[in-house]
Amino acid sequence: MKKMLRFIYINYILLKYGLDNLVWSTPLLRPLKILIIFFPWRWFRNNERPTGIAIREALEELGPIFVKFGQLLSTRQDLLPDDIASELTKLQDKVPPFASSIAKDMIEKSLNQPIEALFKEFDLTPIASASISQVHRATLFNGKEVVVKVLRPNLRQQIKQDLGLLESFAKALQHVRSFKRFKPLEIVHEIRSTLLDEIDLLKEAANASQLKRNFSNQNILYVPEVYWDYCRKDVLVIERIEGVRISDIDTLNAHHMNLKCLAERGVEIFFTQVFRDCFFHADMHPGNIFADTQNPSNPGYIAVDFGIMGTLDPIDQRYLAENFLAFFERDYRRVATLHIESGWVPKHTSIGAFESAIRTVCEPIFEKPLKNISFAQTLLRLFQVARKFDMEIQPQLLLLQKTLVSVEGLGRQLYPDLDLWTTAKPFLEKWLKDHYSPKKMLRTIKQKIPKWANEAIEIPDTLHEALQYWQSHVRPYMQHTASQKVKANALTTRSVAYISLGCTLILTATMIGLHTLPEIFLAHWGLPLSGLCAAIGVFCLRRKAG
Repeated sequence: MKKMLRFIYINYILLKYGLDNLVWSTPLLRPLKILIIFFPWRWFRNNERPTGIAIREALEELGPIFVKFGQLLSTRQDLLPDDIASELTKLQDKVPPFASSIAKDMIEKSLNQPIEALFKEFDLTPIASASISQVHRATLFNGKEVVVKVLRPNLRQQIKQDLGLLESFAKALQHVRSFKRFKPLEIVHEIRSTLLDEIDLLKEAANASQLKRNFSNQNILYVPEVYWDYCRKDVLVIERIEGVRISDIDTLNAHHMNLKCLAERGVEIFFTQVFRDCFFHADMHPGNIFADTQNPSNPGYIAVDFGIMGTLDPIDQRYLAENFLAFFERDYRRVATLHIESGWVPKHTSIGAFESAIRTVCEPIFEKPLKNISFAQTLLRLFQVARKFDMEIQPQLLLLQKTLVSVEGLGRQLYPDLDLWTTAKPFLEKWLKDHYSPKKMLRTIKQKIPKWANEAIEIPDTLHEALQYWQSHVRPYMQHTASQKVKANALTTRSVAYISLGCTLILTATMIGLHTLPEIFLAHWGLPLSGLCAAIGVFCLRRKAG
């Protein structure tokens, strides 16, 4: 019943903002659009809003899930008309605070103590309120100033209900050909994962601790300390920080902040998180990023709100690094090839045609001074081109795209002449060089040795099964002539010899993995000895076969 009432309310909001036009414009319902003349509410409608504004206001009124959905869609400007895409980037999830008495009761229930026993001081007036949570100032008994974040009441129930409705809608769209390549169901699953992580404040605390550890030896990003004794799934207590909101340019100038350095360090922080750590802050809007004013000539950042973090696997990481560098080098064929290899566009796509389309978009852009080129907008233009080649949306990279747009926007706001290309290129070149260096490859091999050693234990059983199969199935068919018998025996001997040689090499690798041989010995003599063993093995096998 609740689900049905929520569905009715959602439709009411769509009608309120005149968005039933969008529903009737879908390919599925377009042939029936003439029926809308029979709906009475359309006869008296006035004060029509522009479509982009109507969508933004409707999503904000529908609540956190729909706001997050719109924010995620705002990163896919290649799929949206410019007016709608522009409005979605303005989505805010600021809502009126809920009663302080409710927040106090929730904190006491979660921590199982009265508020007076938990904090020396607690400000009942919230300093921030959003669709997911609100924040209060407090002071611990040891004098530490903190902020207390508490989830909104009944939030999980509403989120699960709305996600169910979104999932049902996405399943219906999966069967509409023009929507299928957008992967609507995967987008909803991505939203589900993001939201469920965001409403678990213990996960946010863990994210903050991880990010703080990643930058513990660098002064370019400060992450507040988490007070774990006061953290639960719906309550988070974290160090209170003092900084200037990154969008407050006048105050930054008043502190004589080096804005050029600050902007470039924002880019450095982004690429460090993505390519060094594979773990990045994915909600870098101005409300979550502050500038540290303690050293204006050598500035750093302070980050808050770690509910949305992104991760990348090695395949995504390599693809992004090589794609970015191909852009820098204007190697359009490499860009086209990478898109096909990564599965962004179908395998049957003509590389030549795709390369030509990319060149047509990018060449006029590169004729401008680098400082006037928006990296994020160039990527979006590329996506618009790729859309014509049936490019499929990549849900796992949506957060990264959103973060890149935010980072460049913040950087240009701080320092309009920011050259993101020049700032990022040396970082990416160094990453690729380090990633494919002999030292990195040896380290990877060493990490895999225990796995290989475990697999080596299974070789005798596998060999026994193979020989049994040979005796019962293959050999009888090869015994009708003497020559075939000879060949069979030679093949069996050769197979046994190969397996024996393999076992020897694996056991040697195991000894190395267990540090039986010194690492310096491996580095200098490992490859020559492997080559010598292989040569001896081949020589023996040839003699045996002869």
